Amino acid sequence: MSVTTSSEFSNKSDGADLQLDANGQLRHLLTLRGLSRAQITDLLDQSVEFLSPPGSPVIRSNALQGRTIANLFFEPSTRTRASFQLAATRLGADVLNLDVNTSSRAKGESILDTIYTLQAMQVDIFVVRDASTGVPAYIADNASEFVSILNAGESTVAHPTQGLLDLLTIRQHKGSFENLAVAIVGDIAHSRVARSAAEGLLTLGVGDLRLVSPPELALDSDTLPGARLLHDLDTGIRDADVVMALRIQHERINDIDDIPGMEEYASNFGISHERMKIAAPDAIVMHPGPINRGIEIESSLADSAASVITEQVTNGVAVRMAVLSTVAKTLAAQ
Repeated sequence: MSVTTSSEFSNKSDGADLQLDANGQLRHLLTLRGLSRAQITDLLDQSVEFLSPPGSPVIRSNALQGRTIANLFFEPSTRTRASFQLAATRLGADVLNLDVNTSSRAKGESILDTIYTLQAMQVDIFVVRDASTGVPAYIADNASEFVSILNAGESTVAHPTQGLLDLLTIRQHKGSFENLAVAIVGDIAHSRVARSAAEGLLTLGVGDLRLVSPPELALDSDTLPGARLLHDLDTGIRDADVVMALRIQHERINDIDDIPGMEEYASNFGISHERMKIAAPDAIVMHPGPINRGIEIESSLADSAASVITEQVTNGVAVRMAVLSTVAKTLAAQ
């Protein structure tokens, strides 16, 4: 039995050309790159319908009744995995959780053989997280026409549902995007969160997108045309309406010897109450989690009135409900 290597995955496309069916409907969600402003806005609008006020019963529906969702997390996750499971359950689906430590892939089975086995059990939607670039698109390109693939986090390159929940949170607090200054601060180079959020913001016409990082942790200048690459925190967050802090992705860094130490990073790029004084007076503070308090963000700031971090988590379930119900409709129309 052959095992596909990570290098084989990386030769595949990011999946932007695989996401829509012949009728232009969303079948897979692999990346926000290539989705139109109307498509992203529609997903955000649908997400709002799945939100309920704090303390009130959650929104439920039978949109996925009779469908089976498989969460294939070949990389650790808490927030994304839990929110996909809650989203699918609240929509009435059967949910299967598969961990790499208990799967046949750990024994040498190829990822496609795993997919084909689960397809034979009539799994309809696969939610996939993997540390290798290209895995979600590779699966989508080889899976049955009767299934959908959702990217729940792919190497350093894409985390589309996280990008959507970040967009939803910003829209709730700031309305339209055209006049906003958004600063994303931290390990930009290794952050799939930063890339998906940035792609979505640029598609929605954000006024000023600033990617702020140490030079060693910056993207190539041509990776996200339209974004400004900055290496000074004060310049990056001055008058910003939104400040999103990221953690350093130690688990993904294997080729940089001179990244800043934690104390140096916190001093130069940590977001604090004092630093936020130069942002816009009503600026919001975001973080995708998990938070390293006192390093990328001051602990009291993460818990302050300016912070919308817990709202991001709440919005994550609603966004994933919207995505699941959208691709389920596409499958049903085939």
